[in-house]
Amino acid sequence: MNGALPGWLAAFVSGFDLAAPWLLVALPLPWLAARLLPRERMEGGALLVPGTLAASTGTGTDVAGRGRRRAVLAWGLWISLVLALSGPRVVMPAAALPASGREIMIAMDLSGSMERRDFSLDGETVSRLEAVKRVGSDFIRRRAGDRIGLVLFADQAYVAAGLTFDTASVARSLEEATIGISGRSTGIGDGLGLALRRLDPRDAHIPEGRPAATKAVVLLSDGANNAGQTAPKDVADLAREIGVRVYTIALGPRDLADADGEQDVVDSETLRVMAETSGGKFFRVRTTDDLVAVAGAIDSLEGSRTGAPPLPLRRDLWIWPGTLALAFAVALLAVRRAA
Repeated sequence: MNGALPGWLAAFVSGFDLAAPWLLVALPLPWLAARLLPRERMEGGALLVPGTLAASTGTGTDVAGRGRRRAVLAWGLWISLVLALSGPRVVMPAAALPASGREIMIAMDLSGSMERRDFSLDGETVSRLEAVKRVGSDFIRRRAGDRIGLVLFADQAYVAAGLTFDTASVARSLEEATIGISGRSTGIGDGLGLALRRLDPRDAHIPEGRPAATKAVVLLSDGANNAGQTAPKDVADLAREIGVRVYTIALGPRDLADADGEQDVVDSETLRVMAETSGGKFFRVRTTDDLVAVAGAIDSLEGSRTGAPPLPLRRDLWIWPGTLALAFAVALLAVRRAA
């Protein structure tokens, strides 16, 4: 039969059901009550009234017609109420969302050197932080289906956004990051350590039969570790032990190895060793184009998202019989007052 119906109507009919179908047994209750309960006995008698008053009350036919209208309205009110209480609804499949089973923490340097204006965006010279915000937020938004989190570090490290599927909110947290909120030094080891703490499978409850998520950290820094309580290489060893890959990004035009005494240059060698120790990959970024290319490369390395099973989307329809019941109640009140 559904084949003869339009597509939208066939989908509606196939997805329609009741939350509490057993309440439909209440539909015949008024009829059963009228049939089974004893009627109130009426004493016979007559009342003589003037003709003018009798005329104003209407004929027997008018009285019977009003009685039928009241009965129809009362039945409509009862049926609508019962239907509303039974919870009519339509269940439709939602569009499948991408799912990867991955958890990725972004650990970003928020030290004072990120203010240096040696990157370009749209033909204008901008700070390193502005370039990272633009490219990083785009990368995060593309990771639909992953659980993404954000750690910012300088003198101290803090979680700006916990692991979540809401990639848009994590991207906004990155875009709102401000230098100076946690100092101006560079605590690379503490930043990575806090990110690993959020990803450590030993601190997470994994339901029986469900595989552990693939975990990774993307760490970006433009300096050398000069703050915090932990050494970056030691934390990289911990990442290897718990099975977390670390992708490190060295940001800035000059390296510590050839700085010739220049301040605020990136320690590329330490970042490279951290990535290799954990089984991840090291990237060197000197320009905005390099940064865009690195984001694309990491996106490919942590790719292969597939469609998750569609979840049922339930839409309640009780409001329609509920509104109809209200209309019947108003009409019944109007008929009674007119009588």
